[in-house]
Amino acid sequence: MMQMHMWPRDRDSVKGAKIEREAAARVWRFAQPYRSKVIGFMVTVVGAAALGLVPPILFGRIIDDVIPNEDRGQLTLYAILIVLAALFTAVMSMGERWWSSQIGEGVIYDLRAALFDHVQRLPIAFFTRTQTGTLTNRLNSDVIGAQRALTTTLGTVVSNIITLATTLVAMVVLEWRLTVLALILTPIFVMPYRKIGAVQQAITREGMDLNAAMNATMTERFNVSGALLVKLFGRQDDEAELFADRAERVRDIGIRSAMFTRGFMIMLGLLGSIGTALVYGLGGLFAIQGSIEPGELATMGLLVGRVYQPLTGLTNARIDVLTALVSFDRVFEVLDSPSPLVDADDATDLGDPAGQLVFDDVSFRYPGSTDTIIASLETPSSTVAETGDEAPTLDSLSFTIEPGQLVALVGPSGAGKTTITNLVPRLYDVTEGAIRIDGTDVRSVTQASLRKAIGVVVQDPHLFHETVADNLRYAKPDATDAELQAACEAAQIHEMIAKLPGGYDTMVGERGYRMSGGEKQRLSIARMLLKDPAIVILDEATSHLDSENESLVQEALSKALAGRTALVIAHRLSTIIDADQILVLEEGKLIERGTHDELLADAGLYSELYHLLVRDESAL
Repeated sequence: MMQMHMWPRDRDSVKGAKIEREAAARVWRFAQPYRSKVIGFMVTVVGAAALGLVPPILFGRIIDDVIPNEDRGQLTLYAILIVLAALFTAVMSMGERWWSSQIGEGVIYDLRAALFDHVQRLPIAFFTRTQTGTLTNRLNSDVIGAQRALTTTLGTVVSNIITLATTLVAMVVLEWRLTVLALILTPIFVMPYRKIGAVQQAITREGMDLNAAMNATMTERFNVSGALLVKLFGRQDDEAELFADRAERVRDIGIRSAMFTRGFMIMLGLLGSIGTALVYGLGGLFAIQGSIEPGELATMGLLVGRVYQPLTGLTNARIDVLTALVSFDRVFEVLDSPSPLVDADDATDLGDPAGQLVFDDVSFRYPGSTDTIIASLETPSSTVAETGDEAPTLDSLSFTIEPGQLVALVGPSGAGKTTITNLVPRLYDVTEGAIRIDGTDVRSVTQASLRKAIGVVVQDPHLFHETVADNLRYAKPDATDAELQAACEAAQIHEMIAKLPGGYDTMVGERGYRMSGGEKQRLSIARMLLKDPAIVILDEATSHLDSENESLVQEALSKALAGRTALVIAHRLSTIIDADQILVLEEGKLIERGTHDELLADAGLYSELYHLLVRDESAL
């Protein structure tokens, strides 16, 4: 259970008076745009509470005045008033629910939209260290928990408070002695609040963590890659056992929470019954002595139920509020997480760059666990022995790529090739030095304009579970059908798309699994062509393709790279030999640079890698 250690479990850590105030204030800030609706909500709540007093009072009048005087006309009038009060109470109740839903759903919409926008702007390091299932659970289940608090608990709490207040006023006016008696048991209701709320909060946190772990398992195993891996290794039984174990713990915490809450509510119900019995007993004695009228006693008996019922509801609501604050707290943790990659206050648009790319004494190291963005979402493996003191991935790297040049990055695994391609579109910021495009530091331009100028084709391109056209238009939403076809023709993929059952309207399947590797590559090249970037980055784009697909992809790439600056991680001889410049990396350092012939003549690391590559390709 990956997250169980992330959240405090002891009561002291969840007593939360401070957390409660901060969370409530934060929620209210989100609710401020709905102030007019809050006023409407309050009006309907007060109206419903006031109308709720009418039937008990009139019932007492019937006993004391109507029945002894046999006044049928007054009886009819009171009966009509009771019916009208019930009807208006129903209308007010519907209005109350409508206003509370407007407020709650509106706030949750704002919160959910803000969350999605914030998360997608977090750096790529966040996503490499966070399990997808855990993150989606935080953005889904926790938001739903907050939603229930606002749409249901909000109305219940306010309604109960006003009902309790108006009822007590009416009882004091009617018979203060019985009112005092009814309130004697109130401390017994109030005293358990803090402890019960703290325990329930801890149970809720644990339940959320366990649900997150269970959902993470489902998310990883139910995507195409996960399902394929499970089947190929024949681990269905083991996976079922793992999931059953996590589901069992979710079940157990759910039972524990349900029984804990029900037991507490039964106790409150018993206390309420005892209080009602005391009021009837002492009130009956007063009626026998003649100090109150029988109708007043009947009214008090009905009103006392309106005291204990909302009091019981408020007790439960407080637990619900404390529980909901856990959801809000977890949501705010994500929303408040800072992003180290933000546009500078004076950032400018990159414009239409020529494509010169300069690395100026660049050093870089990946963030360690001490640089985590949201610790509670970290995967276990990402929190192990990462101090940030390891050797840099790139060390004092300097080179220049002129507009229109094709530069190949060569080096053994772990040399820093992919890191370079991640730094150019500013997926990470350099630790030292600077990267410049046409003389402008990438940190001084807007990220949107920077990424508009850069196109990337990776080894395993991602396709959304949408149509072919939708995936292509991700690069240019307003692209016409003619533009789509032209890009696909240039990428050598149009004929294949035309043969699909729905053509460009065919669904590609999750992650594009209905298409071959070469088809996905060419589709991603077409998508890049629609973007029309000045700089193109190719990360091992043809390393795992068969010869037929490689030939088609290479032909597509030759058209895609024409007139553009290209930075290529290449494992194929043809790409390396044709490069205008080759950069040879080892352990994050640039140890050789030059053309193919120059480097081959030097008989250094490049020569070794080249002859190894020749031997590997000749064996194919």
